[in-house]
Amino acid sequence: MATAVHQVTPEEANAHPPSESVVVRFAGDSGDGMQLTGGQFTLSTALAGNDLATFPDFPAEIRAPQGTLFGVSAFQINFGSASIETAGDAPDVLVAMNPAALKTNVEALKPGGLIIADEGEFSDRNLAKAKYDSNPLEDDSLAKWTLMKLNISQLTLDAVKPFGLGNKEALRCKNMWTLGLALWMFDRERQPIVDWLKAKFAKVPELAEANIAALNAGHAYGETAELGGQVGQINVPAAHVEPGLYRTVTGAESIAYGLVAGAQLANVKMFFGGYPITPASAILHHLSRLKEFGITTFQAEDEIAAVAASIGASYGGQLGVTSSSGPGIALKTEAIGLAIMTELPLVIVNSQRGGPSTGLPTKTEQSDLYQAVYGRNGDAPMPVIAARSPADAFDCAIEACRIATQYMTPVMLLTDGYIANAAEPWKVPDISGYEAFPVSFLEEVPEGGFLPYGRDDKLARPWVKPGTPGLLHRIGGIEKKAGTGNIEYSPANHQEMTDLRRDKVAGIAIPDQQVDLGEESGKLVVVGWGSTFGPIHQAVRRARKRGLDVSHIHLRHIWPMPKNLEGLLKGFERVLVPEMNTGQLKTVLRDQFLVDAKPLNKVSGQPFRIAEIEAAIDAALAT
Repeated sequence: MATAVHQVTPEEANAHPPSESVVVRFAGDSGDGMQLTGGQFTLSTALAGNDLATFPDFPAEIRAPQGTLFGVSAFQINFGSASIETAGDAPDVLVAMNPAALKTNVEALKPGGLIIADEGEFSDRNLAKAKYDSNPLEDDSLAKWTLMKLNISQLTLDAVKPFGLGNKEALRCKNMWTLGLALWMFDRERQPIVDWLKAKFAKVPELAEANIAALNAGHAYGETAELGGQVGQINVPAAHVEPGLYRTVTGAESIAYGLVAGAQLANVKMFFGGYPITPASAILHHLSRLKEFGITTFQAEDEIAAVAASIGASYGGQLGVTSSSGPGIALKTEAIGLAIMTELPLVIVNSQRGGPSTGLPTKTEQSDLYQAVYGRNGDAPMPVIAARSPADAFDCAIEACRIATQYMTPVMLLTDGYIANAAEPWKVPDISGYEAFPVSFLEEVPEGGFLPYGRDDKLARPWVKPGTPGLLHRIGGIEKKAGTGNIEYSPANHQEMTDLRRDKVAGIAIPDQQVDLGEESGKLVVVGWGSTFGPIHQAVRRARKRGLDVSHIHLRHIWPMPKNLEGLLKGFERVLVPEMNTGQLKTVLRDQFLVDAKPLNKVSGQPFRIAEIEAAIDAALAT
């Protein structure tokens, strides 16, 4: 994902443009560079000052057969002059690079929306691969949409002909031709993309020049061609935002920066042990480039080695961090129990994907909440935090570091495939505004003797670096004797230690829950967690504009829950919980607070649409 930085001036911030947004989806074969095209369009949109949200949608196959339905890759962006909190329900514009891309995406397009199709790819062979009986560009099957068919393939070949590329290499430039047309349509600057291409292909300047030529040709086509009134330039004004320094950020980038900031605020070095798994791998990639901040990254041979090494680092006096997705978290589970038993700080990032087992590697889901809260043998409580958006993941990562180091406990931070891969504008924070929470290692034998499992007022045990004179202590997964940490099997001691570990987590200081939109009591509250924030917030906002009595509460702290949450929920007649699972938070809320929470579930691998939640609000208030 490309990033953009934009210094918002007071003049821009004080402008109040009319609310307007556009949703564009680029779709093509997994080799057509749709993610790259979408990323660069995002860069130009961010530099234009628009608010935005993106949704990259990857095929699960590493290299699916070209032109097939299961090899389609798509990138959707919603941008505008108003607050943008989702990637949009239905696209206004669909760019389809081949028949398979058209078939898998066209039904999502708004009625009357614009289709830009590369007719050069609509050969009999490609139509057959997409299971079309006839060419949809020639029959009436696309009548409810506006169709603009261009031979993008041939136009690209013509544009890059002077550079002497082979046919295959030349056609790889067609995503840049398409991007050039899109930049013209939305009045975007080309220079940032030109600069990026020159940097990307610095070692092969002929490829840079060919791609720049394709980009310019697509832009020129929009300027000069007779498009028959099908499409014109659309100007989307800059959004009204606080003045400051902004950049685009993905969830994976945001978590990486937040972990670094958290380690700095704790004044401790950080060790990250990871193993590649979609969609969590990007966190390791980003952290590996931040070693100057005292970060050690380790790509282990498997998931168990990754978490075990991180626990070892925490024992050695660094903040251990590990990351995975649901299947990898399952493999780490016994070691996470070890970290709970030894009461060592550890941050575990779970970038959720569709399950069970290998499941849907490139799709999004929220089905690991039970795993996070309950998924260990024995009574093994652990704090759980959930990020609501890519930008929010930064603060959530800092919070995870704070709790882990101050309470000597593992902490799980939940994101998902949507958050990890999506991008949005992020106001770069002033880190001096964050309260530091420096760790304090025990370095001398205290008066009265050393108790490795003695407790402070937070019930946290002391953190001791191995080799500290006079502070030799036992470590391991067998039950500890209260205070001394020696092996102890007695019934009374196990009861006491189980209660202590429970009470420590239950007593973690977390902020009171706020109502994100609406009143603190009423007819209906919609309760969410994680990446459902955007569609829930927009749906509640729309419903309230229609005069409906509905509020929105979104949880960051999943376990322990905010102490005032029960009172808030019981102030509403009905509780609706939209989740991308079969009702996990709903069950936890019912269990903890005895409220009659009702579920709204979706497990399709795709995020909620605003309209789905708005319809559920209407139905809940109609009963």
